[in-house]
Amino acid sequence: MTSVHGMIPVHGMTPVSCMKRTRQRGVAYVEFGLSMAVLLPLTLGVISIGLNMHLQLQTVQLARDAGHMFARGVDFTLLGNQQVLVAVGGSLGLSTTAGSGTAVVMLSQVRYVDVAACTQAGKVDTHGNPSGCTNYQRWVFAQRIAIGNTTVHTSNLGSPPGSIVAADGSITLANQVTNAGDVATLPSFSPWNSVSGTGIPSGTVIYVSEAAATGFRMSPYTTLAITYAQNYF
Repeated sequence: MTSVHGMIPVHGMTPVSCMKRTRQRGVAYVEFGLSMAVLLPLTLGVISIGLNMHLQLQTVQLARDAGHMFARGVDFTLLGNQQVLVAVGGSLGLSTTAGSGTAVVMLSQVRYVDVAACTQAGKVDTHGNPSGCTNYQRWVFAQRIAIGNTTVHTSNLGSPPGSIVAADGSITLANQVTNAGDVATLPSFSPWNSVSGTGIPSGTVIYVSEAAATGFRMSPYTTLAITYAQNYF
């Protein structure tokens, strides 16, 4: 009896071609793993940036809507009006409860202290020149209202001392012209940021709305993301 030793081809495939196909599969797995090591971080980064861009657009809209209403005389010390803002910025986490939520809206009236303001406050000498009017030729807060969690972001204009802010957010003229803590810092690019004058009628106030919110955080792409918007009216 004669015996024959060897491998029997399967479905017409030789042993050599089987080994090649197996090695090719192994290479494909390695290539897929290497590509995912690059693509996965890129995908997560794009998602993180995209979500924060969406939140930034919502923050801009919230600041714009709040500023429009504030400049038209809407009283945001009233709960009902605050709830309107919560509806606009609800997805940002704005709350009507002070210190709560993940967003804040800061509304300010600022005015320029000129001779007329000093005169109105009785801070002029017998010749009508400013005397004791320590905030002369500076921008100051005439009103400040904050809604939401003020720890999220502080105002870029500064903040008047809480002790001089009344329940309706107003600040007395005496504090406006003499209290150093009431001075507001307008950005350098502001067309009104002048030493000698502003070019606007005396007594005119500027309405400033600011909104900020905690953004989407995904380390290491975004760790301390804060969205912020500011508008002037």
